[in-house]
Amino acid sequence: MEEALPHRAAELLGDARRVVVLTGAGISAESGVPTFRDDLTGLWARFDARELATAAAFHADPDLVWGWYEWRRTRVRRAEPNPGHLAIAAIEARIPGTTVITQNVDDLHERAGSPAPIHLHGSLFAPRCVAAAAHPATIDDAADADADAPDGEPAQPHDGRRIAPPRCTSCGTLVRPGVVWFGEMLPEAAFTAAVEAAAACDLLLAVGTSGVVYPAAEIPRIAARSGAAVIQVNPEPTPLDRVCAVNLRGTAAHVLPSLVAAAWAADPAPRS
Repeated sequence: MEEALPHRAAELLGDARRVVVLTGAGISAESGVPTFRDDLTGLWARFDARELATAAAFHADPDLVWGWYEWRRTRVRRAEPNPGHLAIAAIEARIPGTTVITQNVDDLHERAGSPAPIHLHGSLFAPRCVAAAAHPATIDDAADADADAPDGEPAQPHDGRRIAPPRCTSCGTLVRPGVVWFGEMLPEAAFTAAVEAAAACDLLLAVGTSGVVYPAAEIPRIAARSGAAVIQVNPEPTPLDRVCAVNLRGTAAHVLPSLVAAAWAADPAPRS
């Protein structure tokens, strides 16, 4: 089912009591954050993403891989949350207990006001010890590349530069980017929380996700099988179309603010 206007979607959102929002690369792309495979420009263009985003690549050349992730993190810091991110935070404020699940490794949801999004694929801003995930490293501990920038301005992106990763303060081993690499499992706690939220919700919004990257792509299907309505926001058809109650063709920044406004046009007060 497709609608040019979010009338049915607004009804579903307005009546929902347990909401899950699943976001993919599309919403971050609207803020200027390149998709994973597109984030290889300048001197990085000579690499393939699969040559950099593996544990084997990090152990073979940790300075190279750390440099690429520092470059990516600096670029993300220059991006700003877009109206789609802000609309999702508004849904959370309106419906307590809303769960935001993201496949993105940026911090745009947090900066938009989402208090605790579940990062299925990890985060550029949560580096950790290579020996144990229980040894996270803060950005400051991880030799923040922006620390020496003048007047608090972000440093220039590290285009092709090798940067030595820091050492874990607990055990002395290398600190690695806190993202999920090829060949790695999703964080168990994050995926379990996402599955439980999807199984218990009455409405799931799938926003800017291709619906083909598993196991994240299973989240909307779990919600649908459990009886929830699924609304998809995406400019193009995806494999999720057939499980959705409503498919809204458009980008998050354009569709979500209108959807939120329409859902509570007659009752703007947040729920207690």
